[in-house]
Amino acid sequence: MPDPAIPGIQACVFDAYGTLFDVHSAAAKCRTDLGDKADTLSDIWRQKQLQYTWLRSLMGTHADFWQVTGDALDFALAAVGLDDQAMRQRLMDLYLRLDAYPEVPAMLARLKAGGIATAILSNGAPAMLDAAVESAGLADSLDQVLSVEDVGIFKPDPRVYQLAVDRLGVAPREICFQSSNAWDAHAASHFGFRVVWVNRFGQPAERIPGTPDRQLGDLASLPDLVGVT
Repeated sequence: MPDPAIPGIQACVFDAYGTLFDVHSAAAKCRTDLGDKADTLSDIWRQKQLQYTWLRSLMGTHADFWQVTGDALDFALAAVGLDDQAMRQRLMDLYLRLDAYPEVPAMLARLKAGGIATAILSNGAPAMLDAAVESAGLADSLDQVLSVEDVGIFKPDPRVYQLAVDRLGVAPREICFQSSNAWDAHAASHFGFRVVWVNRFGQPAERIPGTPDRQLGDLASLPDLVGVT
């Protein structure tokens, strides 16, 4: 039996990378050249990208997500023993055109048709997000694309989540926030959002404050979960 709908939702807000966009699609498109290093490089790239956001936030040394993404890629390339500037440039270019997960376009269109406001709330720099949204053809299905650059610190700082409240003009409990990153889902719940953890890879729950309201394997059934008929 499906979970009952989460009541009172006025807006659905989405993390971008890993939630709407497949962060591993860049390296996957270079698999012919990267060979058996493709998956390892992609995993290290993503891990370091997140670690550097947290470390920079704690150190008070903010840099935008494009720089962080490049720094993380440099680490990943070194970790797998590659010194290839052409490959680095290719991967960075592909990061601007990440694949959207297959269910995302129809899901967003259904939310919009059902009268639910839609937005991205992401660590991504504005130009990165605009490029990804445009490449995936999602612009018409999103009301707002919000970047942490407006507050100058990365998730999970509460100021990031407050940005969605301020820009959308709705209360935290009227926002349903979706993330595939368990730490982000827990932090958003702790802030006061209703939260759907999109557990695409069957990961265990985090042991930090906050409790997601629901867990899904992908976003296809989200409209049902927020009461869109």
